[in-house]
Amino acid sequence: MAEASSREVTRIMVGVNESSIKGYPNPSISSKGAFEWTIQKIVRHNVNAFDLLFLHVQVPDEDGFDDMDSIYASPEDFKNLNQRNRISGTHLLEYFVNRCHEIGVRCQAWTKLGDPKEVICHEVKRLQPDFLVVGSRGLGPFQKVFVGTVSEFCVKHCECPVITIKRKANETPQDPVDD
Repeated sequence: MAEASSREVTRIMVGVNESSIKGYPNPSISSKGAFEWTIQKIVRHNVNAFDLLFLHVQVPDEDGFDDMDSIYASPEDFKNLNQRNRISGTHLLEYFVNRCHEIGVRCQAWTKLGDPKEVICHEVKRLQPDFLVVGSRGLGPFQKVFVGTVSEFCVKHCECPVITIKRKANETPQDPVDD
């Protein structure tokens, strides 16, 4: 019977990235909003029914960090990281893992190197989560032409349902491209 209940766990992948405003490695407004929405609207108090899978994709040469294969599932996993690894994006993931442990929901977090749109779709295909949650800056059509949006690409190309969470109007920075 324990095997049947473990299959009933809903696996939610959440794409996260760093803020372009506050500076690395703080979560972006969109990532934090998508995570909080997922906790409040989906997980709620039913923490044992969900596994959250956090993926942070780093653009090549963004910070010169090449080791992208570590998985983090508890606050202890971050304790032995050296400073170089902390700066590389694992500190960003630490925020989400710590929040999950405060709430009591199981999670894993990892980083990959590449184009965020393609890496997210590849990881969805590899891990087959029940659905993907990504933040959206809510850019207008003119801004989308120049910036492009990961969330729109994921909606069109990921092999699972995708939920995009727009930033709240009061959280939008002066320049909407910032996040």
